[in-house]
Amino acid sequence: MNFCVCIKQVPDVQASVQTGRMVLNAYDASAVEEALVINANNADSIDLILIGPSSATETIRKALAMGATNATHIVVDEIAALDSFAVSNLLAAHLKGHKYDVILTGKQSQDSDAGLAGGMLAELLGLPFATNAVGMRAVENILEVTRQGDTGQEMLEMITPCLVTCSNDMNNPRIPSLKGIMGAKRTVITTTQGAPGITRTVVTRTFPPSAREAGIKFEGEPEEIVALLLDKLQAEAGVL
Repeated sequence: MNFCVCIKQVPDVQASVQTGRMVLNAYDASAVEEALVINANNADSIDLILIGPSSATETIRKALAMGATNATHIVVDEIAALDSFAVSNLLAAHLKGHKYDVILTGKQSQDSDAGLAGGMLAELLGLPFATNAVGMRAVENILEVTRQGDTGQEMLEMITPCLVTCSNDMNNPRIPSLKGIMGAKRTVITTTQGAPGITRTVVTRTFPPSAREAGIKFEGEPEEIVALLLDKLQAEAGVL
């Protein structure tokens, strides 16, 4: 199947301090990996699309190094000014007229965790879509999708073209090989300038959460600890 995978550059949420390091969104990495697995035995294409500043080129090359075919970089330097509505409209404008079987996105991005762009994009393109996929299998022009619901897993059969948002529980994205890294450096990335678009939300500031207060450790015999805990719950917390 011919895949179009929408990826995003996000701050490294695993960093212990705010380092400013930017990485490939983990949910998008799982989407790229799943497309590679499905296309392992054929020559169908895996096209990447990223909306972001000029500095996001290295993130695109990481996804190319995994094994994607080619990439388009829609350059928008003020990416923080774009909400899910603006992003989905930019992607829809680019994808209209393009040929693809399946569009994949991460189920959400690690910076805002909004989880809205995939569904909005599907609506704008008039495509059937499934969210929070944890497994996929291609059978001719049918994409079998396993998605995680609130109370269990659901299995869907989707006729292509369609759109699927991917969970990072789907797989473990591969580490690019040296051959893949060298090939990605030689790949020509198509670059276009993106218009800021219309946003419906405005981010006024971002900041790390406040440090959590240190907990209280009770020591002593079990009976003493229970008595202390009950006293705290009654006198201080007021929950008993």
